[in-house]
Amino acid sequence: MDPRAPVRWSGAGTAVSVDRGTGPARRALVTGGSGDIGGAICQALAAAGAEVIVHANANLARARAVADAIRESGGSAEAVAFDLTDGAASAAAIDRLLEAGPIQVLVNNAGIHDDAPLAGMSDEQWRRVIDVSVHGFFHATRPLLLPMARTRWGRIVSVSSVAAVTGNRGQANYAAAKAALHGATRSLAREMASRGITANVVAPGVIEGSMARDAFPPEMIKQIVPAARAGRPEEVAAVVAFLCSDAAGYVNGQVIGINGGMG
Repeated sequence: MDPRAPVRWSGAGTAVSVDRGTGPARRALVTGGSGDIGGAICQALAAAGAEVIVHANANLARARAVADAIRESGGSAEAVAFDLTDGAASAAAIDRLLEAGPIQVLVNNAGIHDDAPLAGMSDEQWRRVIDVSVHGFFHATRPLLLPMARTRWGRIVSVSSVAAVTGNRGQANYAAAKAALHGATRSLAREMASRGITANVVAPGVIEGSMARDAFPPEMIKQIVPAARAGRPEEVAAVVAFLCSDAAGYVNGQVIGINGGMG
């Protein structure tokens, strides 16, 4: 993406004030917010009173659809598209978002997988998966930290995977990318805790959606998941919403599995 190109977005709705009395709603950026899990997270944060920024990489229409659904339900949302792997483009987009005020909630949900046994994995497969999860985390998180710290309150949640905990055949790149978020988050939690900012990870297992349908037939799910079913995006979103709330202020530097008992 050309960093000089304008950021594409749709308009915001009316802010909802929940959780802060009569004060303004907290703004929340959800990267990869147009996907199955990301969309559920956006909905949950909006229901809790946040003013949600739904991010997509290129498909602004999908992000706009999530934002429209939130506004139709009485919440506040806008949609934005930029390439998280492009540092200059990300910085320009986030600078523009910050013109409206600090973003106090960040959910690093963007991620991709491109599976192959490591012996046959291409350089591009390795680099692309690492790029989105790890460089995307850096490009989204760094510019938000100082404005967030000035408010003395912030919540950062990164979405990992059970593969980062247990490993998974054919996913060395994906497991490495997601495991990197664990170390980065624990370090960030130590750096920012005194400013009222928490940083945590959720690590979902098999979750219903387009990715699971392609990779996990129902009989396989019954074999590998002790709960004998796939999780729902809303179950992931509920944990993320809690971690982004005032009530979770003493939960920091944690990796929380949402996996039906897989590990």
